[in-house]
Amino acid sequence: MTDTRLIHNVGADALEWLWAHRDGFQLEPDVDPEIGFLERFKPIGELAMICKVLFREGVAGSRQAQLARQLLDHAWRETLDGGRMLVRGQLTEPISPIPFEVYLPFKELGYSQPEVERAAVLNHRLDSWAAFEATPTRRLGLSAFQRRFGLPPRPAESELRGTTWLARTPEPWTVEGHIAYDVTHNVFHLTDWGERPDALPPATADYLATWLPVWIDDWLDLERWDLLGELLVVDACLPQPTLDERAWEGFAAAQQPDGAMPALRTMPEGAPDEVFDIVYHPTLVAAYASVLATSRSLSLLAEAS
Repeated sequence: MTDTRLIHNVGADALEWLWAHRDGFQLEPDVDPEIGFLERFKPIGELAMICKVLFREGVAGSRQAQLARQLLDHAWRETLDGGRMLVRGQLTEPISPIPFEVYLPFKELGYSQPEVERAAVLNHRLDSWAAFEATPTRRLGLSAFQRRFGLPPRPAESELRGTTWLARTPEPWTVEGHIAYDVTHNVFHLTDWGERPDALPPATADYLATWLPVWIDDWLDLERWDLLGELLVVDACLPQPTLDERAWEGFAAAQQPDGAMPALRTMPEGAPDEVFDIVYHPTLVAAYASVLATSRSLSLLAEAS
């Protein structure tokens, strides 16, 4: 099993980079409609979700917890203008679930914007919400978010769990990048982002216990750090995580001295905002994988003692 300190330090360093580059989480209100105003919201929602996991697991040091709270406050006040930009986003694309998805982790952490909540309740009643076209994994995630918000999911999660690629446990060698990302998010939604490892269906857990180590080896060898980070999260979501030493050592070695995690092989070059757009996600994933794997590692050590 990997040294817990190595795992922890990956997340601590990632948060330092995220705080130093917090202004990269910015919106583009005047963006070309063909590009989409709401695309810039997704990084903010990912940031909030991962900070929520950090607080939930309770394994962060005081510096990490402080930076996570400061990042959340900055994103809510400065980037989202106290949630008013989410209201604007909902008015711009009324049926889009993105403002709702971004808002939920903030709400769960004590932030509030009543207009977004009213829109979520209204949209939930619309047939267009249930008919919104999405991949099975995305649809499963939307239903899980509705449940967490306090709304009856449409469709019910029980109707969706068997519709994904992972639920069918197909030929494992057919996995490629897009499928692998769907696999990781399927696990995130089924386990409420690692909170309930026992919520994985037994057949899914057995399939992952067999084939996840193979996929981790593959993407480690390819140096696809963003996807490898998500697969390390999946490992930490399993009832019996492996916390693979070789994978974690390779992942940690790829991290830059300032805490940034490249997406693929080495750090990209370019203007700071372009580099941020490439690097923010693998760095967020590094923080997520670190806090969840640290928590699981400490639990395993406690059980063994």
